Amino acid sequence: MAIIGPTLPSLAAQTHTRLGSMGLVFLIGAAGYSLGTIIGGRVLDQVRGHPVLGIAELCAGASIFFVPTVSWFWLLLAIVSCKGFAEGFINNGGNLLLIWTHGEKVSPYLNGLHFFFGLGAVGAPFLVAQVAGAANGYRWVYWVLAAFMLLVGLRMLTLPGSPHPASHSKEGNMGITDARKYYPLVITAALFLFFYVGAELTFGGWVYTYAVILNLASATGAAYLNSGFWLAFTLGRLISIPAATRLKPRQILTAALSGCLSFLALGILFPSSRSILWIMALGLGFCMAPIWPTGFTLAGQSINMTGRISGIVLLGDSFGTMVLPWLVGQVIGTAGPGAMVPLIFGSLVLCFLAFLTLLRLGQKKAPLISLGS
Repeated sequence: MAIIGPTLPSLAAQTHTRLGSMGLVFLIGAAGYSLGTIIGGRVLDQVRGHPVLGIAELCAGASIFFVPTVSWFWLLLAIVSCKGFAEGFINNGGNLLLIWTHGEKVSPYLNGLHFFFGLGAVGAPFLVAQVAGAANGYRWVYWVLAAFMLLVGLRMLTLPGSPHPASHSKEGNMGITDARKYYPLVITAALFLFFYVGAELTFGGWVYTYAVILNLASATGAAYLNSGFWLAFTLGRLISIPAATRLKPRQILTAALSGCLSFLALGILFPSSRSILWIMALGLGFCMAPIWPTGFTLAGQSINMTGRISGIVLLGDSFGTMVLPWLVGQVIGTAGPGAMVPLIFGSLVLCFLAFLTLLRLGQKKAPLISLGS
């Protein structure tokens, strides 16, 4: 997922497209991701998860392989949409199968899963930095990642067994009419992920372009900056694994969101400083690290995460990948890249408000519910 951001200028040149229009890549990819998330949740309720994840990984790898080979923008968008559709299955399935396996003790395992998400996100822009001076070198990065995904997909297909959803409790079998009063908690969890993921992917996807256009870094330096953000993100995920065994989700989220807003405030106050840009990127990556898995864990403490409910909550994630990255692309095309940091700051303020609402709703001690899976 992290490969698109640092290769946006190359993809724009490849398809003869204005850089401002490249925000559509995020929008269309997220649309496919949303559809994959919803359909994936329903499929995982009915079918063994390991084969589903294996097939999805193979499809995503095939899409990655063809991204740097097309010269028509509309065909690039179609391929990215297929890639997003497969990634929706992978994201929903990976998180959901861990919850079905570990139940209420899932928090450190989710943080571990997302640590590897960060590890992959570090590797993609780092590889781009290595080939920044080579003609069409970015294409080899896509092909290397596609080959790796092929191996992972084949391994998933051979894994024995597969986790199953927990049996619904008496409360979990309540009718949809009685369960509807708990939809505010589900929707709030989705909004939490919407605002967070929008901020994360906007920074990770556009900071390369932001740094280059504002002359805050060279092409190679911007790639390293992008990789540095994901490296700090990965380090934060690694530290969050033991932290999740000792601290409550509300404690972790309060500290993480406060740290994010503080580092973004530095970027707003000192927009032309290269040093502050690096501090902001590293600090933001570190503080963002535990937010997604911890927020998902917090929601799961009150909701029985069936595939269907996981799909609804993760719609916030998928719409988050769609809206803010696309919006920033439009702003960069008209008003310039300077608005990126304030837009991310505003998104995380709304994420903080959704977190506070989630806490208030969770205090009502709602029974575990399936919402008619």
